Amino acid sequence: MRISAVPSLLTSGCIAERLGVPLPKVLYILSTRPHIEPSARAGCLRLFDRHAVAQVRHELNAIAARRREGGGPC
Repeated sequence: MRISAVPSLLTSGCIAERLGVPLPKVLYILSTRPHIEPSARAGCLRLFDRHAVAQVRHELNAIAARRREGGGPC
């Protein structure tokens, strides 16, 4: 019998801690980017996989780049 690996899922708070950014910033990205979806739910908590963490990191970098270029308030 083969036992599959248990996926490692993170809450939005764990994502914020891992990326070193404030929780409200991560929550903003998760609420305004419909393409970043939770992999699972545990009660009212949304749980995200590594791919979603990478997407959040990408969005944070995009926001920072727009700010450096003077591209608006985002």
